[in-house]
Amino acid sequence: MRAVVFAYHNVGVRCIKVLLAGGVDIALVVTHEDNPQENLWFESVAELCLMEGIAHITPADATNPVLLAQVRAARPDTLFSFYYRHMLPASILEVAPAYNLHGSLLPQFRGRAPVNWAVLHGATETGATLHAMTVKPDAGAIVAQTAVPILPDDTAFEVFGKVTVAAEQTLWRVLPALVDGSAPQLPNDLTQGGYFGGRKPADGRIDWTQPAQQVYNLHRAVAPPYPGAFTELNGISYVVRQARLSKLAPVALAPGLAVLDGAIVGVCGDGRLLAIASLYANDQPISAAQLQDRLTAHVSTPNTIEEKFI
Repeated sequence: MRAVVFAYHNVGVRCIKVLLAGGVDIALVVTHEDNPQENLWFESVAELCLMEGIAHITPADATNPVLLAQVRAARPDTLFSFYYRHMLPASILEVAPAYNLHGSLLPQFRGRAPVNWAVLHGATETGATLHAMTVKPDAGAIVAQTAVPILPDDTAFEVFGKVTVAAEQTLWRVLPALVDGSAPQLPNDLTQGGYFGGRKPADGRIDWTQPAQQVYNLHRAVAPPYPGAFTELNGISYVVRQARLSKLAPVALAPGLAVLDGAIVGVCGDGRLLAIASLYANDQPISAAQLQDRLTAHVSTPNTIEEKFI
């Protein structure tokens, strides 16, 4: 099998290694230029290509006619997409049969950031799915899947590690069938699950009036190395880096940050607490004593100009 591979991130690195181990001739890899403004906590496909002597390119636009010409010139039997961030146009998908590795158990959590959305929605299971690519994203027939559990305290980063291994296992298991043409084509029921869009740092804003489980799921979904769940107090943004659901009984306090018994907590809409082990502001850790001082100052600060003169 001769392949052109579109790849990025840890899943891209691991799946390229699977193809190489399986004897696939990778004629060309299409990847991305790293964004210097992004937290690059993942492995580099470009560096892997340099080590393995694989030709690779980093076009800014997947619809560029030059890219189409390069893909055609590689004369692939198959196309693969492993966490490549751009949608591939119909013109490229027509070059050869194409397969995508998606980080969920399709048809669940189709679209962008599937691991983060699964954790945010409190899912107890996700996985990796290899499926035939179509112009409509994540809609093609399912070739193979591998499930992994989402434990109650798993962060999205931890789940992504499991999904990366599941992606490797999924591709390894079905690769011989892809090579000999006997790979299954199972239904992908689009009446189930749903599509989800990309997430931005601003989506991590905490609504403390929500129940504690929802607030905790948000924290787990965006905990570092993702931007983190955050809240604002007196014009300062506080990022929750480490937290767990508290086992203490609900309290009758206003929702928001608080200090109880010398520890930082988040009081949620149902009175339950988030025990916050690590809270940051302006990239600096905030202690319980510092937060208490700030909370006291906030309460004593006049809310209006008129109050200053009362």
